Formats: sequence, structure tokens, C-alpha cells
Amino acid sequence: MLQKVAVIGAGPSGLTSTKACLDEGLEPTCFESSNDIGGLWRSKEKPEPGRANIYKSVVINSSKEMMSFSDFPPPADLPNNMHHSEILLYLRLYTQTFNLLQHIHFQTTVVSVRQRPNFEVTGQWEVETESREGQRERHVFDAVMVCTGHFTQPHLPLRDFPGIETFQGKYFHSWDYRSAEGLEGKRVVVIGIGNSGGDIAVEISRVAEKVYLSTRSGAWVVGRVGPGGLPADLVGSSRMDALIRKIFPSWTNRRLEKRLNQALDHKLYGLKPNHGFFAQIPVVNDDLPARIISGRVVVKPNVREFCGSSVVFVDDTIDKVDVVVFATGYNYSFPFLPSALQAKCGYRLQLYKHVFPPALTCPTLAVVGFIHGFGAINPLAEMQARWATRVFKGLIALPTSKNMMAEIEKDTRTMHQKFACSERNPLQVDYIPYLDSLAEEVGVRPNILWLFFKDPTLALQLFLGPSTPYQYRLTGPGKWAGARRAILTQWDRVFQPFRTRVVSEPKPETRFSSNLSIMILSGAVLLCCVFYNKHHLCSCFSAPSFLRSLQETMG
Repeated sequence: MLQKVAVIGAGPSGLTSTKACLDEGLEPTCFESSNDIGGLWRSKEKPEPGRANIYKSVVINSSKEMMSFSDFPPPADLPNNMHHSEILLYLRLYTQTFNLLQHIHFQTTVVSVRQRPNFEVTGQWEVETESREGQRERHVFDAVMVCTGHFTQPHLPLRDFPGIETFQGKYFHSWDYRSAEGLEGKRVVVIGIGNSGGDIAVEISRVAEKVYLSTRSGAWVVGRVGPGGLPADLVGSSRMDALIRKIFPSWTNRRLEKRLNQALDHKLYGLKPNHGFFAQIPVVNDDLPARIISGRVVVKPNVREFCGSSVVFVDDTIDKVDVVVFATGYNYSFPFLPSALQAKCGYRLQLYKHVFPPALTCPTLAVVGFIHGFGAINPLAEMQARWATRVFKGLIALPTSKNMMAEIEKDTRTMHQKFACSERNPLQVDYIPYLDSLAEEVGVRPNILWLFFKDPTLALQLFLGPSTPYQYRLTGPGKWAGARRAILTQWDRVFQPFRTRVVSEPKPETRFSSNLSIMILSGAVLLCCVFYNKHHLCSCFSAPSFLRSLQETMG
């Protein structure tokens, strides 16, 4: 008998959850309160309460290869860091390719999710929905996947800013921001230096008289453009890099911060935070340093109070402003869920591996996509969905409630030690280790040591290249025949958007190129030996098949 699964939300997490259900032979029904797919990435002319909103100029921070779904590489012609309209195009292509649209009920809001009276036996849920016309209906499902995101409830902490109630200008949350239209010639203070705060400050500074960017704690600032003009998140995101960070965490952090400060002295610019680089997701902004050095954006400390039409900062400086933009983050809540399922551990929700509530006698409810890490959410949400659907089917057993709680508490302590968690930033995970832990459960974690014997060309790409999602389709449940090719051609898709004017260059000397390749690969081999079984790996590298492949790789 097919298990019926309710999927709440048709954003990226909801779409990949719907597909995961289909892949496992389940029967999904996706409820979407708006009239279209896309969630956060569907731009709206007017913000709609209870739904995510983005401004017109939003460009994604993650490059297309890193944010793609594992069996759906992005079209080569799409830019590496896509505008929100292009992300929506990618999601439409994904939806069409896997025939997801027929499973989505639009303009249908989930108002209640409750356990059925015989839940301990059946694990079933009663889901109450409301149509656009206000008609309510109750449905019975065998499982529920919550994919509503966490950018829907703006956090507007007015009580922390005395005098705001008598402020003579205008103030609003970044959720309400669409563009700089109407702010020409104004003096604006943006409170908060997350990614939205940085983007909005930069954009407004092009038309405003003056923009102040107020930050309480500072932030590390990185660009989308990395070495050689390549997408920055493709550099330093390999398994080898993750291994080095694990073995030498302090050294890696100091080295990276030193390199960042060589390009942009964070202390000089008033941006330097108290936390280390890897403790919190950085601000991704290519233009902010240029706006600061030109005086168009002025970095200021936290706001103490407002007096009439002036803002008073904690350093006692006073400036006249016309507009205040609160880029102060979002509150997260799931009002349709029972309160017992919204218990917290620290700042985070009490969820086993950030997916399953441990108190349920039957693991038939999963939260998908409520996650943060140094990388795109799409691959994280997809892996969560693949794991959850196999748990629903009984193919994977969860630990006891007691053991899950113990792991949640241990994980929370570790997380608070490593990361700068708060109410606005309730959780963060180590990207590759988290993906690997779920992939291990599903049975799709790539065996790189074995691949060094079987397919050394692919193994080198997996170990030295960017850790793209396609690697989780090489084997196991959901194996995709195109995964190997997707990995070996990912750089072609990265380079394609740049080929708008081909510049011919003289061919480099083969000898120099060959020697450089040998030096790089030798270093990689040494690091491999640290991580894997040294004796067997060395034997692997003496195998004729590897040598032939190595010659092919080096041309």
C-alpha cells in the first residue's frame, strides 16, 4: 500500500521532498499557500504576510554547481551566481523534468497538523487545510514533511531601541524592502550586517545622500569572486580542504583570516568581529568594501537610541537620518504544529539530526530545510528528504527516544562551542560532515578509498575538487547514471558563462605544466595517506590502472 505523505511548502525544500517521496514509491501531496512554486526565490511586487520576500536585485551567494540538486545539474549557460529569476527558472526546470507540478495544491494553506487518535499504532496525521476561498478540509496522511523555511516572520526588536516610537522619519524591516526607489537623497541607517543588511546598504548608497551601516558584532566579509575570477565557493570547498580544517582547525582559521585581511583589513574598516571566520556564516558582498572606501557607506557601532530625527550610536556620535532599515533577521515558528513538537534545545529546535522530533513514538514527521551551514541549503535539504522518506518506509530505523535526546544535547553543546549561535542564528552544521552523516544512513556516501582503485580519475576529482552534490548519486539508493559525468564536466559548466568573448592564448609549455601537475598531485597523495589507510593507498597508487589514468589526467 502506498504511503500518503503531506509536504508543506513548494519552495526548494518542498520540491526536493516531493521528488524524494516519488523516488521511494510514496504518494506525496504538496500544499503551497501561494499560487506558484519557488518559495523564497519567487519575487513578489508586494510582500505577502507570512511568506518570504526578496528584493529585486538579489543574487544567490552560492554558485550554481554547489547549490544544485544532486541529479539535476544546472544548464551550462546560466551564470555561476544566479539572479533570483534564474534560480526560479532552475526550479521550474526541476519541477517539469520530474513531473512534480501534478502533486502540488496551490493556494492551500496548512492550518493544523495533529496526531490521529490511534497514532501510536498507525503513525498517521490529520492535516487541516484552508483554500483561498476560506473553505477548510481535513486529510489523513501517513507522514508529514515540513518545508516552510525560516524567512517568513520578520524580527523587529523595537523595544531595544529607545525613542523609535517618536522617531520623525520612516522605519521598516528589510523584509519590506524591494528597491532603493524613493530613497534618493535620503540619509539612511541600516541596522544589522547580515547578508541582507550588506546588500541593502550597498544598493541604497548608490542613490542616497548618506548610508550608515550599524553593527553590534561586526562580520567577516567575502566576495562571490574568488581567485582567478572563479566562483569563490568552488575554492577551498574540497574534501581535502575539509580534512585539513579538521586536523589543523586553529591554523586553518588564522591562515584564512590573514588572507582575508590582506585583501580587506577588517579592523581598519570597522568590520572585524569577535568570532573566528568559521564560527558564523560570513557576509558575501563584492561591493561593500568599495562603498566604504568611497564614503558612500559608513560603518557604525550599535544604535543606543533615537532622538527626534537623529540616531545616537553607542560611541556617542549623533547623526540625522530620514530612514531606518532593520536588517535584524527573522523569528522561526511552525504555528500549525503542536507545541510539544516545537521544544528547543539551546536556540535550536529539538530535532534529531535537525530533522526528526525525538518524542514521537512513530517517526512519521520530518522537518526539512531548517538548516544552516557553510554552503547552499538545497543539497542539505535534499539529503534530509532522501533520509526521511526511507525512515518513513521503515528501511532505516532511528535510535530510541532516549538515545536521540542524548545525541541532540551532545550535538548542541558541540555546536555552541564551535559556532556563534543565537536566537537569530539558532543552528549551524559542518557542511561536508553533516551531509556525509546522512549519506551514510541512506547508503549513498561515496567510498573514495575504493574509487582510488576502481576509478582514480573520479577519486581525485572527489578528493581535490569542489564537493558538489552529484557525488551522492554515484552509488546506493537513488543512484543516477549521469553522476560521474556530472562531476567530471562540472568545470565545463563553470567556464561556459564566461565564453562570451573567446581570447586566444599561446599554448603553455608542456614540461612546466606537467611538473606543476606532479607537484600538486604529490601533495594530494601525501594528504590522502594521512586520512586513509596509508599502506593500501600507496599500493593503490602503484597500480597500473592508476598510472594510466594519471597520465590521461595530465594530458
